[in-house]
Amino acid sequence: MSKIGVFVGTAGGTSMKVANALIEAFEIEEEDVINMEEDFDDVEDQLLEYDVLFLGSSTWGQGDLHFSWVDPVLEIEDETIDFSGKTIAVFGAGDCKKHGEHFCSALGKLHKTFTSAGAKSVGFVPKDDYSYEFSLAEIDDKLCGLAIDEHNESDKTQERIERWVDILKSELGD
Repeated sequence: MSKIGVFVGTAGGTSMKVANALIEAFEIEEEDVINMEEDFDDVEDQLLEYDVLFLGSSTWGQGDLHFSWVDPVLEIEDETIDFSGKTIAVFGAGDCKKHGEHFCSALGKLHKTFTSAGAKSVGFVPKDDYSYEFSLAEIDDKLCGLAIDEHNESDKTQERIERWVDILKSELGD
């Protein structure tokens, strides 16, 4: 069985809400859940320990990652750390009205960093159920992970999470 780790950078708690659903659905142990701001120390010792990485981040400003992801992402890109053989699924929070021009772009940035380093990405979702102007998370007419907007579409959150968990279980074979 694959070893799964959850790594999440969150400010308002929305990304952690998704992380908690993943923890429950995949029966992930507490020590395998890393709050990027409080518990993250090292790319190689922590991220590379897992076969499957659930990576979460809220989107800030002009489509930026949560600040706790900045150094690890730069380290992965600058030191060309190899994630071959790893599988990732990205998720996060954004605001499709206030920041519709960069909606959940942090997901696209995580996706690009990790797939460029050799990881395989799963958990793409149809974009049809979303309203936004632009997103770096949109790849080949889908979102590269689960995007949540608790500010404007909180009524869709639970169903989106449940559908995404089903997609992940199917793609990961669990």
